[in-house]
Amino acid sequence: MHPTLPLIVAGNRDEFHARPTRDAHWWPDKPDILAGRDLTAGGTWLGLHRSGRFATVTNYRDADQPSAKLESRGHLITGFLEGRLDPLAHLESVDGDRYAGFNLLVADGDRFAYQSNRGAGVRELPPGIYAVANATLDTPWPKVARIKAALQALIDDDRVNETSLLDMLDDREPARATEIDAGDLPFKRARALSAPFVVMPDYGTRSSTVVVRDDTGRVRISEKRFGADGATNGRSDFSFETEPR
Repeated sequence: MHPTLPLIVAGNRDEFHARPTRDAHWWPDKPDILAGRDLTAGGTWLGLHRSGRFATVTNYRDADQPSAKLESRGHLITGFLEGRLDPLAHLESVDGDRYAGFNLLVADGDRFAYQSNRGAGVRELPPGIYAVANATLDTPWPKVARIKAALQALIDDDRVNETSLLDMLDDREPARATEIDAGDLPFKRARALSAPFVVMPDYGTRSSTVVVRDDTGRVRISEKRFGADGATNGRSDFSFETEPR
């Protein structure tokens, strides 16, 4: 979709503020992985490997609470990053019944693929612009449609960079009341969750991450972090050349 940037990723991580987290870093125990870390279960929500492999996961909003017997969805990321199968083959090897509802996006520099264990199955994704929240890929929630349109505009105007992508993610405007399907949630909470950037006392956008890989193989990553009030409380930037293995 961009003449010199084969992979552009921009995502907000929404999570309970009380859940302990480590900022993005090169993991000492897995030194080829760059990612933030969930200190409760040990996995991550978005990560990269020095070889250029990329993966990210979102939870699927289910009415039922996940069983404690299920495995952590954060380990879906490291499973792909450390593997050697192509994206489609890897996803076809994942047993989705071992996890609560998830959406998983993976790429290896040549191919891009998607998996959900909530009815969407596994499929390879051709070049395009995709977005996912807590339903299946491209479910037309207002914030999903808004972010896709914003990214398309940045590409069309040749303004894709870390700053413009982070600014795009800092969209705190909720959907119109008529667009909100609260389901089993209180309306006030559903309205807060309808914004691309979520601000609530107990739960919200903890970090924004952008990944840009150019056609030479160089990868740039920026992670911006936020407190419960939505104020910035940190930022990390990384850059590396992908290394075949």
